[in-house]
Amino acid sequence: MGADREGGARQRPVRAVAFAACGVVLLAGCASMPDNGDLRDVESTPRQDTEVRVFAMPPREDAPPSEIVQGFLEALTSDDPSYATARQYLTGAASRNWSPDSATTVLSNGPDIQVDRSTGHDDTDDYAFTLTGTKVARVDEQQSYTPLGGHYSQPVHLARDKKTGQWRIDVLPQGVVMGQSDFQRNYMSVNKYYFASNGSAATGAASAASTGAPVTAVADPVYVRERVDAMTQVVRSVLKGPTRWLRPVVRSSFPTGTALPKGVAGLVPDDQNKLTVPLNEKASRVGRAKCTEMATQLLFTLQSLTPTVDSVELRRADGSTLCTLSEERAETLATRGSVKRPEYLYFVDDKHRLVRIAGGGAQTSAAEPVPGALGEGTQKFRSVGVSWDEHTAAAVGFDGRSLFVSPMVAGAPLGDPVLQSAGKTEDDRLTPPSWDARGDLWVADRDPARPRLLVLEQGAGRPIEVRVPGLDGRVNAVRVAADGVRIALVVQHKDGNRSLLIGRIERDGGSGDRPVVSVLELRSAAPQLEDVTAMSWAGDSRLVVAGREQGGVQTMRYVQVDGSTPEGPAPAALTGVQSIAASDDERLPLVAYSEDGIVRMPSGAQWQKVVKDGSAPVYPG
Repeated sequence: MGADREGGARQRPVRAVAFAACGVVLLAGCASMPDNGDLRDVESTPRQDTEVRVFAMPPREDAPPSEIVQGFLEALTSDDPSYATARQYLTGAASRNWSPDSATTVLSNGPDIQVDRSTGHDDTDDYAFTLTGTKVARVDEQQSYTPLGGHYSQPVHLARDKKTGQWRIDVLPQGVVMGQSDFQRNYMSVNKYYFASNGSAATGAASAASTGAPVTAVADPVYVRERVDAMTQVVRSVLKGPTRWLRPVVRSSFPTGTALPKGVAGLVPDDQNKLTVPLNEKASRVGRAKCTEMATQLLFTLQSLTPTVDSVELRRADGSTLCTLSEERAETLATRGSVKRPEYLYFVDDKHRLVRIAGGGAQTSAAEPVPGALGEGTQKFRSVGVSWDEHTAAAVGFDGRSLFVSPMVAGAPLGDPVLQSAGKTEDDRLTPPSWDARGDLWVADRDPARPRLLVLEQGAGRPIEVRVPGLDGRVNAVRVAADGVRIALVVQHKDGNRSLLIGRIERDGGSGDRPVVSVLELRSAAPQLEDVTAMSWAGDSRLVVAGREQGGVQTMRYVQVDGSTPEGPAPAALTGVQSIAASDDERLPLVAYSEDGIVRMPSGAQWQKVVKDGSAPVYPG
């Protein structure tokens, strides 16, 4: 929902909007509220084309219980940084015990308010309601988004203050609750960045400087309140560390306990687009190499929030400069996404050879066979995967049974298969392969008698069977993220439907030289789709997915790894999509294989035909 590397900055005009206790008004009055009986739903504020600033109104004198509850819920959707106005609807004790930052529950619509008929009589001093709705998602205290489903029901109780006679809420659910459109207006998604710690891709800045190899930055998406000092929120979130799901495979260069000094707020870049970030004593003694890593994490994160920030200065607790880092320097220290822009788009032609087109399938380029055995046509192929450095490719034979790996060098032999499936049909054999940033090759064997997810170190040797605890079904497609620590799987369940799941790759020392490789804590990335037919990574935390929605409607859309929907238009509709290829580089077009053959869609354009007789398009990875 927010601007990030995949979406660009958001620049919208601002309109002032006031929230009255009875609902939304544009600097105007409000309709009357019922004093008793059932209440109408709290309608979620419609999403506007222009950005708005929303201000909450405090409770009016002698407001009835129904108006107090409605006013409180409206105040939760305002741009009040500390929910000070919302707290005015609570008793003193309830305000002290209420923690709005503990969670945000998102409902499909605004919460319905139901009166408890056992309360609310004129001769009592208490009144009870129940908030209900359909759950869509939850943002936890770490600002991490999780899709949800099911019924929401929480009690709200009011008591009359004995001194003032005013109704106030004394029992309420922890956190904040609001409708989906209010959530979209109030919150934005931002990628925080940490460094891969899972295997050889993870090296410190000092090591990177000595080897010339950049460290791998991993995106950790969170949701922040968009118009409540978002930049300071994001900086604090980075300093607190990665979210629980990602933490086992990444590291932060900030020393434990590093934080902004007390009272710091309103961080903004200067007129040179440099953001100065003061830090507490915990960071005052770090060396230059460590400081440049810290600054890189912040700079990458801030550019996810707004691409106009191009340098970061970190300061010690005494105000002296710890280090300064420019965007150009950061890009040499760490990589986001692929290490380099892909030189070619690859696919299988009508002769079942591996061929390539320069410039992401430009219409002016002709396809040419790749050098070596994979492009000769002696062996027919059905799917391919090309290493990130574009030196080596893996290809599955035409019958889906055998996996071959060969350098894309003139004269290179094909060699024997590195893996074979015993599946009885083509659809029960090997999936298209995928390479990770380490140079390891991933593939799934769909043999119903022995379904397996496998990895071949450096594309060779005896395959390692990957442990996938909690996997409910067999893996139908595999794509590893450019960071090498996250993997996207299309899993076919017993009912035949296929879902898109994201897992965390962990490697532990095993017996001898063979590691134990696991994919852990699978989570849904496309809960809106009943059946996923194709997918590809399309950014640091974004994928493009084709599938079927509820009701059987075929669609193509972008999704975030956390299961949320990024802001921006979806790709144009395309019929009969069987595979998709996307790149982290936004300058390269989206490519798909459909009933029209291989087609491409440059940014801002419509689908264009590349070749009629071809299949299985891929970018490196």
